[in-house]
Amino acid sequence: AALRALRRLCSVALFLSQLYVLSGLAGSLMTTKHSQPQSTFAKSLTSTSTNTPYFQVAESTEIPSYVTKCPSNGPCSRLPPDCMTCNTNYSCIYGKPATFDCKVKPHVHCLDRDNHEQENFTINMTCQFCWQLATTDYVCTNSTSCMTVSCPRQRYNATCTVRDHVHCLGNRVFPKMLYCNWTGGYKWSTALALSITLGGFGADRFYLGQWREGLGKLFSFGGLGIWTLIDVLLIGVGYVGPADGSLYI
Repeated sequence: AALRALRRLCSVALFLSQLYVLSGLAGSLMTTKHSQPQSTFAKSLTSTSTNTPYFQVAESTEIPSYVTKCPSNGPCSRLPPDCMTCNTNYSCIYGKPATFDCKVKPHVHCLDRDNHEQENFTINMTCQFCWQLATTDYVCTNSTSCMTVSCPRQRYNATCTVRDHVHCLGNRVFPKMLYCNWTGGYKWSTALALSITLGGFGADRFYLGQWREGLGKLFSFGGLGIWTLIDVLLIGVGYVGPADGSLYI
């Protein structure tokens, strides 16, 4: 009886082991079936990633920023300098009119005298560098840290930019030394009126931001009148100005 029970136990164990093997094979088949859509999805992702050069080409075809400054379908000779590229005329004489061969930049459209689209054209301009232009042909930065009322008169380093409608040779943005010429809002007439009427109390010096001198005049009663008269003359001729170094309005 014990031997029969042992045989039955062995047969049951063998059956269970076969069943386990069969279930493992079925699970592997299911995983392969589910992995196929994932692989195809991955392939689709990799295939779409190859389209990146298309987007790069699209970015390269963007319209440049200088096109906004260029009037469309207008005369080529009236285009701003940023809309064209010109060949340097080395035979031109300084200060004399000269002719330059120019070509419009990409995405810029202009017309000739017969209203035909044109790419190559000529312009007439004075042979001179941009930094040699008149002061009305460029705009420079202002400095509010230099003294306008000083001896000798102070200068500052400014960055100047040529106006859009002006043609010249060389760089259109250049540095230049300029005299200090800015104002802080102080009026010469107000300072002179205060010096005449309330100068004995230092009102003129307080108005100009010179509070130390104002306290000195206040407690000395205008230097017994002498300091007051001197300040009237100095403010009248413009020798005494605002404490921040600016000019009168």
